[in-house]
Amino acid sequence: MSQQILDKLKKSIETLDAKLAEEASKEAVAAKIPLNTSLEALTKGITVVSDAFDEGEMFIPHLILAGKAFEKSAEILTAGVSVEERAASSKGKVLAHTVQGDIHSIGKNICVILLKASGYEVYDAGVDVPVQDIVDKAEEMGADIILGSALMTTTMPAQRDIVNLLKEKGLRDKYFVLFGGAPTSQQWVEQIGADGWSDTGPGSVRVANEYMSQKKK
Repeated sequence: MSQQILDKLKKSIETLDAKLAEEASKEAVAAKIPLNTSLEALTKGITVVSDAFDEGEMFIPHLILAGKAFEKSAEILTAGVSVEERAASSKGKVLAHTVQGDIHSIGKNICVILLKASGYEVYDAGVDVPVQDIVDKAEEMGADIILGSALMTTTMPAQRDIVNLLKEKGLRDKYFVLFGGAPTSQQWVEQIGADGWSDTGPGSVRVANEYMSQKKK
């Protein structure tokens, strides 16, 4: 019975079905399935969706619907869960933003949707965020990962400024700094001393997962 419920949770995300997600989540709570087990089933569904997005079989509207189905499910699954249990089930904390001087949001929004749906606590700081504000917020929330998107060549230097400010404050080793955006590259992030790069939302999740799995060893 439990496996049938878990399969239904996974299917609800794959089929972008928020009503099915709600139904399966209530069944999971009634069956007292462990939170981590239910979240793992949801994550498997998100993996299917993100892979389809990567392959051009799904598009941004599909990601948004999958994200809404996940959020509905997570809301029900965690309703009676303690703060400690929620923290234990979280993969990590991510501070996401579009860098100072840049008002583009689509790429960042995709990353936020997929990271949340993959089990991360994500704070979306928005667009055109001052470098100092990012460092301050990372400290305030105890972030594991700082994710910054730059969609214009003229705003790429703000990514370097984040790394440099972290170094100046003696905070560089506290955070995994992950950057992306159309004009950026692996060579760019290596040049400025960041830790990771991805040009897609699903790629950002994979890089984040690799880092957090190493951190928790």
